[in-house]
Amino acid sequence: MRVFLVDDHALVRSGVRAEVGSCVDIVGEAATVSEAIDGIHALRPDVVLLDVHLPDGGGLAILNAASCPGVRWLALSVSDAAEDVIAVIRGGAHGYVTKAISGPDLYEAISRVHDGDAYFSPRLAGFVLAAFHGDPELDQLTPRERDVLRLVAAGYTYKEVGTRLSISARTVETHAAAVLRKLRLSNRRELTRWATNRGLT
Repeated sequence: MRVFLVDDHALVRSGVRAEVGSCVDIVGEAATVSEAIDGIHALRPDVVLLDVHLPDGGGLAILNAASCPGVRWLALSVSDAAEDVIAVIRGGAHGYVTKAISGPDLYEAISRVHDGDAYFSPRLAGFVLAAFHGDPELDQLTPRERDVLRLVAAGYTYKEVGTRLSISARTVETHAAAVLRKLRLSNRRELTRWATNRGLT
């Protein structure tokens, strides 16, 4: 797994390397928003470990500017405030853990996010469930259908989506048809508008 690490504290970055560096390939790191955006665009890692608060901005700024198809995001923060958790998850992160996490648990979190699952420190999961409860349309989609939804809405062809998700174009087409049916939408244009209005693209 190719991991990019974003944190403004060198001690934290070295600590993460010490804990999981033998299990994952840390391909790059950054201490600022601009460094992170450039590095993520250049290296296209599998997973970004993202600090929520940085001196020149926050994790949301990086999510908004450096979101790339195929890159998955795991927030790693000292903050366990509900507003921080909810904001980065709504921004596109796939998980959120605090810096109190152990090395083995951090490796598990990275692995789970890399494999397409969501992962949260146990006491944070309630924030996320509460924040997203009440969107029955989104709730009825499977995790894979949500991945297809985001990429199709971002303008990628079925073949390109299949390449990025390691599935066939025919499987992508099947998922996309299921998304359109469940959301009662007629075409890609309506799908894109629906996803944009919910901040999913």
